[in-house]
Amino acid sequence: MTATAQIPGYTVGTWDIDPVHSDVTFSVRHMGVGKSRGRFGSFSAEIVTAEDPLQSSVSATIDISSIDTRNADRDAHVRSADFFDAESHPTATFRSTGIRQDGEDYLIDGEFTLKGVTKPVTLTAEVNGFSENLLGISATTTINRTDFGIGQAGGAVIGEKVSITLDIEAQLRS
Repeated sequence: MTATAQIPGYTVGTWDIDPVHSDVTFSVRHMGVGKSRGRFGSFSAEIVTAEDPLQSSVSATIDISSIDTRNADRDAHVRSADFFDAESHPTATFRSTGIRQDGEDYLIDGEFTLKGVTKPVTLTAEVNGFSENLLGISATTTINRTDFGIGQAGGAVIGEKVSITLDIEAQLRS
């Protein structure tokens, strides 16, 4: 059975993310006992679904200054040179380099650039479905913030592992 046959309603095309119905969120360990969570309010992406789903591609951009952790003082600090340095590095980007199937999930390999540092990452993605002109995908990954020069290494206040979750709805381009 081909990958296409396993995705009901699979549609070939170019899709643009619908930011109103999509979320880019993250969580990181705080003080070793809890988690701090946040989201980015401004982002864009293009998804190209190919005849063979494993030949599809994704490119995305996140506006770093759109971070929202529900605390204005913390948001300002995270935008500063201590963390994201949003003034010098206003965006984070992802560009897929390949897609592999893993059971019902898809692994989307790619290059993630944050604060001017590019590292390979793999997103574990679940295709939520296709309709006439909509595509739904959920994906997760974990990065080490110190690999990207974010914050100080070994700090006790925030953990090094950052979980990123994407809940995406995209519209078929006309």
